[in-house]
Amino acid sequence: MLRFASLGSGSKGNATVVAAGDTIVLIDCGFSLRETRRRLALLGLEGEQLSAILVTHEHSDHSAGVSRLARQFNVPVYLTQGTWNSGRLQGCPEVVRFNCDYRFNIGQLEVEAVAVPHDAREPCQFRLRHGDRSLGVLTDLGSVTSHVVERFKGCDALILEFNHDLEMLRRGGYPPALKRRVAGDWGHLNNNQAAALLQQLGTDTLQHLVLAHISENNNCPERAAAALAAVYGPLDERVVFAAQDLGFDWLALPAVAGQGQLLQ
Repeated sequence: MLRFASLGSGSKGNATVVAAGDTIVLIDCGFSLRETRRRLALLGLEGEQLSAILVTHEHSDHSAGVSRLARQFNVPVYLTQGTWNSGRLQGCPEVVRFNCDYRFNIGQLEVEAVAVPHDAREPCQFRLRHGDRSLGVLTDLGSVTSHVVERFKGCDALILEFNHDLEMLRRGGYPPALKRRVAGDWGHLNNNQAAALLQQLGTDTLQHLVLAHISENNNCPERAAAALAAVYGPLDERVVFAAQDLGFDWLALPAVAGQGQLLQ
């Protein structure tokens, strides 16, 4: 069984837990050590159980807590060479560097790192597989590329960025340069872009769809839901909203009966 949950999602900190058997990985950690431990405990986990930390990119809401957490529990950190070269992940006890669009195994999980357009050194997002099931984690990209569409088609579960509403961003209090950065091709997906991407990916295989990285200043769940409904139809039990304060609780992807669960 493939399971996943979130410690929190938004500009104040991000972290996603993915588990298969006794393999437990944390994707990003933008929280303090104390706060990370508190939030892990809410999911019934302790830092000692982590098999690895995967880092999507060096921005502080994704990386601020990585080094200290890794040192505290002697957890290996996986990241791109460019993210390492940013200099923001120093002090990790063990670092494994990879190139975007590379696949590797961590215990019972197969991990695929997918290059995305974002204003970082070498950003990536991840698709994780366990047996016959796959989870796509797709946030922090400013535009949709054919490469992203190809790599994330056919997921059984998807965590997808619905970062901002364009009208709210334009009318909001951000400085003009920051507004351009957020809305630009190397920033974040707005609600309509995310919905259009989902339409390209298709929803037939999805058992869970998580709307994530929703801006507290430039978006709201109601506007994100309206954009999604335009391509998805009436929202159902498959749709979950990730919150900044609590993330979301465990969601599961049971293996298909008769199918092997381990990737070799």
